[in-house]
Amino acid sequence: MNIVFMGTPAFAVPSLEALLKKGYRVVGVVTQPDRPQGRKKVLTPTPVKEAALRHGLPVMQPQRLRAPEAVEELASLKPDLIVTAAYGQILPKSVLDLPKYGCLNVHGSLLPKYRGGAPIQRSIINGEKETGVTLMYMAEGLDTGDMIAKTVVPIEDEDTAGTIFEKLSVVGAELLIRQLPMILDGTAERIPQNDEESTYAPNLTREDEKIDWHATSREIFNRVRGLVPFSGGFTTWNGEVFKVWAVAKPGVSSVGAPGQAPGTVLNLSPAGIEVQTGDGSVLLTRVQPAGKKAMDASEFIRGGVMSKGTVLG
Repeated sequence: MNIVFMGTPAFAVPSLEALLKKGYRVVGVVTQPDRPQGRKKVLTPTPVKEAALRHGLPVMQPQRLRAPEAVEELASLKPDLIVTAAYGQILPKSVLDLPKYGCLNVHGSLLPKYRGGAPIQRSIINGEKETGVTLMYMAEGLDTGDMIAKTVVPIEDEDTAGTIFEKLSVVGAELLIRQLPMILDGTAERIPQNDEESTYAPNLTREDEKIDWHATSREIFNRVRGLVPFSGGFTTWNGEVFKVWAVAKPGVSSVGAPGQAPGTVLNLSPAGIEVQTGDGSVLLTRVQPAGKKAMDASEFIRGGVMSKGTVLG
């Protein structure tokens, strides 16, 4: 049986590795094109491409999967099954119809909630207490296909988008391998999604990274950890971008100062930068001024460049 695997970020690598470890015949890997990374804009392969090359697998990187030449190249691999995990492009009907056993997707949410490209980040930003992975059959809509099985994973206050990505990548691979024999022998469940219960998780924009100091302390805490380690949150200070990489969990002492405008720096201490919010205060513990590296807030404070009463944003 020929399997084609489609994926792009590190989230997808455990699923590819699990297929190979179990002895399934992966005849090709499809991933996004190499992209410039970092300040020097070095052309960098995707994590899935790196994994595929380590195993000597042929790699396709079409700009548009629906392009006729891409579909033709994919068809030449004669896939019996296509498995995707965070690939990053919608599969056209011409691809969905290729494999005998259909196209499977390892999706990082508990469908039908959080369909779309950023389910993990948005589940944390929205304050969800749990998330998980859904193994599903792919259809022409965006994450609308029949579900096969799910695994639930709690979201702890200590979690960030990065830690949840890691957890879900592992349980997603386990779920795929556990269900695959039943999918191939035709005994796996097909559970239609209830569209009335669906929510969407579109890809993040720059606006999603902006901290609104009028929000509650818990909402700001959730937003920042939902953006770490990928982009972090940001505000402005002295007219320049001031990034926030970590915020302490709001506690009973996060009461703020009545009468102070949201965004006002209330205190600078070895513990961090205390900032007024819409309902109290938050403690920024890791920050990054414009043109500088990320640093613990205590290190930034020792520089003496920010003063109490400063208004951020």
